[in-house]
Amino acid sequence: MSRVHDALRKSEHGALASGGDFTDELNRPQAPNSSVKTRSLIPDDLLETVQEIEFVPARDSHLLKVSGEQGIDGPVEEFRTLRTRVNHLQSLQPIHSIVVTSPSPAEGKSLTSANFAIAEAQLAENPTLLADFDLRRPIIHTYFGLDRAPGITDFLQGKAELKDIIRKVAGMNLYVMTAGEAVMNPLELLNLAGARNLLEGLPRLFNWIVLDTPPLLFAADANLLSTLCHGTLLVVRIGNTTIDSVTRAMQSLCENNVLGIVVNGARRGELYSKYTYYHSYYYRSEAEDETDAEEDDDY
Repeated sequence: MSRVHDALRKSEHGALASGGDFTDELNRPQAPNSSVKTRSLIPDDLLETVQEIEFVPARDSHLLKVSGEQGIDGPVEEFRTLRTRVNHLQSLQPIHSIVVTSPSPAEGKSLTSANFAIAEAQLAENPTLLADFDLRRPIIHTYFGLDRAPGITDFLQGKAELKDIIRKVAGMNLYVMTAGEAVMNPLELLNLAGARNLLEGLPRLFNWIVLDTPPLLFAADANLLSTLCHGTLLVVRIGNTTIDSVTRAMQSLCENNVLGIVVNGARRGELYSKYTYYHSYYYRSEAEDETDAEEDDDY
């Protein structure tokens, strides 16, 4: 736990940038334990049958844009860094499903889930599923302008087919699975064998399955889901998350499959400053090249 404490102390002094600063050498994740044989829930041609939607982010959603025009934009680079580090972990061990959670509400876990999934989906041949398993207060559907239902709860209750709860985002390898209709006790649904079988079967079609889940200290959902997935990302917020809450959150996860900590909430000036040199150099060099070309034309 000392490594986590060190990271939080640094974050409280503003030393860590948002969106992808990991603690070093955290414990490697363990493969989920399963006593239930996986059923063939997912047809091989599923992705060919799902509905395709346009990528029109909700206003003020702060989702990353699809176009490459943001190549030197700070937040984009932070999520690309996060993507690179997690992909490196995948090259070392079989990791395909990731729970994204936080100790408490309002620490940025849902936005981190969505932007991390978008960053992954921008890579070629990297099909990525963003699944809203925060069945208590879902928000992913609002980010993408979708209806909440049909979704995960409808599928687990047998009210919808899998192809009806997944949408493909046009122009990228991103698929979105919404939460579904509100239910009285989400934890009971997640304890069903159907939830386990679903999460065990999805890696057949997706290289990454990113689960947005409730905060660890306010519901047991994320703890349960972390046992069904290959790894967990813990999102904390500078100036909001306390060392005590991170300690308790890590203890609730038994520290056995935490991939790292994403520190959120850095000041925009701090985030952009380290890209300023490369930004100015890129455009200065481009302008100089154009000037040189014009001078060559004059001779």
